[in-house]
Amino acid sequence: MSLGQRETAAGGRLSPVLDSPVLGMTPWIAMSVLVGPGRYELAVATALALAVAIVVIGRKRHPGGSLKILEIADVVFFAAMAVIGIFASPGTLRWLENYSGEVSNIALLVIALGSMAIRVPFTLQYAREQVPRKFWNTPGFLRTNYYITGVWGAAFGVAAIAGACGDLVLHNSNNLWTGWIIQIAAIIVALQFTRWYPDVVRARARREQGLPGPPEPPVSDLLLPLVGYLTPVGILVLAFNAGPVWLGIALIVVGVLLVKSLNRPSPAEPDTGGHA
Repeated sequence: MSLGQRETAAGGRLSPVLDSPVLGMTPWIAMSVLVGPGRYELAVATALALAVAIVVIGRKRHPGGSLKILEIADVVFFAAMAVIGIFASPGTLRWLENYSGEVSNIALLVIALGSMAIRVPFTLQYAREQVPRKFWNTPGFLRTNYYITGVWGAAFGVAAIAGACGDLVLHNSNNLWTGWIIQIAAIIVALQFTRWYPDVVRARARREQGLPGPPEPPVSDLLLPLVGYLTPVGILVLAFNAGPVWLGIALIVVGVLLVKSLNRPSPAEPDTGGHA
């Protein structure tokens, strides 16, 4: 296989990621997770570098295609944050270190709500690159993107509230629960919903039309990554003394048991003979 063929094959394998709205949200996720006292420059530089890289990748994969709402917002927002950081006074920089995570989360919530208000939920532009044009204006396709965009907006809203609680109520930007665990959990839910819900919609559409195909994925598929997150959270609680010992142990045990339970095949599965 030639170098060009290998690049094409690799691009094909990565297409679900490169053409997903999740890619456009990686700068926001990086900013939300990395920012904190003494880490503002690192967080903004990482987020801006990711934003520029995403634009370059998008233009390379879709020459002549229009910029997406999220791509424009990525570059403009993080470039502005970088410029502000360069000229900020020490007091302003300390404020940014403490609150820019919440500002970023609120900004993405506003972008999500704004894109829905103008009837172009930001995930729609990504989804249209993956489905035939004849489906672009169908109610199911549009509704799916409203839901996914709304879930991402809600996830960053939760992250903003959690971060604000850590900063304003607990006066601790590095609190393990408000700065990391809750915010990461919200992102996990949004990531999994983005993957899970389109499969649900497609399966329902096939069923209504009497067409063969994979069955509707169960809700357990949506919950599994979040349930699996309980065990590492329990380990973190014990390792960083972020709660009583019993809580850490309980999270580990409950996480393991729930993962086993959700992974257990349903009684109907052995009868399918391995065919969906």
